[in-house]
Amino acid sequence: MSFNIIELPALRRWMAVVVLLAALPAARAQHVTIKLATLAPEGSSWHLILKEMGEEWKKVSNGTVTLKIYPGGVVGDETGMISKIRLGTIHAAAVTTMGLSEVDRGAQALCIPMLYRSDAELDYVRSKLVPKLEARMAEKGFIVLNWGEAGWVHFFTKTPVVRPDDLKKLKMFSWAGDDTTLDLWKNAGFTVVQLASTDIMPGLQTGMINAFATTPVAALSFQWYSLAPNMTDMRWAPLVGATVLDKRAWDRIPANMQGAIKAAARKAGEKIQADVRKGEGEAVKAMKEHKLNVVSVPANVEAEWRSTAESVYPKLVGPFVPADMFDEAKKLVEEFRARGGAGAN
Repeated sequence: MSFNIIELPALRRWMAVVVLLAALPAARAQHVTIKLATLAPEGSSWHLILKEMGEEWKKVSNGTVTLKIYPGGVVGDETGMISKIRLGTIHAAAVTTMGLSEVDRGAQALCIPMLYRSDAELDYVRSKLVPKLEARMAEKGFIVLNWGEAGWVHFFTKTPVVRPDDLKKLKMFSWAGDDTTLDLWKNAGFTVVQLASTDIMPGLQTGMINAFATTPVAALSFQWYSLAPNMTDMRWAPLVGATVLDKRAWDRIPANMQGAIKAAARKAGEKIQADVRKGEGEAVKAMKEHKLNVVSVPANVEAEWRSTAESVYPKLVGPFVPADMFDEAKKLVEEFRARGGAGAN
């Protein structure tokens, strides 16, 4: 077969069209939509920062990576979110330690009750443990995009609670599905009721529970405090959070974009942390304006709480947090205090 000079230009144009059409499916296949769930209410600061992160992802990836957010627990509670990631229903979740512990209980080392006394202590320990925690989660198929926090956990109750014995008279919320934590509270003499976090408000309304432990920001955001208007003024534990992504979804993001995607996520995590720390006091102030009663805890009574928490540590190690992670966290806290609080950065 042969072509004359007149036929060749038309042939070349035809071939160019064929090549272009063949390339289009491949280009479309590179587009990645990440479905992310969170308990953060729609319109909350945390939700808005995640939306900003999504806009940054779109920008740095030239539209290749887009983020779809499901806020307010519409996907379920945090244990359900992790299950759905494993099933492939969603790809990512911005969760607290409750969700993280479904991936690896090592994350609980950052939330041991009455171990930490300040943001500086938490920052120091977290900076040392993060590489190990991220490696442990990667082994289980989860990429940690960023770290953040939801604030310091306090007890919110229908009647004022000063001492541990006051709380033992009440029915306290416990995360559904977390039998380890349930057993720890029961062994310490407390009455706990397992519910999904999305059922806290109905539980308070019906009297199924009359106490819960959470951060001031969460208590205000979800309006739970309105039915449990007493806050014990004592930091029980920090509530750490992170955004985790299914490694299968991560691997679909072009390798040359992964660095920028993670950098945008880290920036969002830092912003969330700064916002939470700034907003904690503001949340308490706002709730006090709507009749929240802040219950003072004298120093000697705080020592009772510390003793109560520490008495459970032997049972906590293993089922709640791996022994090596617990030991390292405790060692790092002691190291930080021995330095007089130096070396947090």
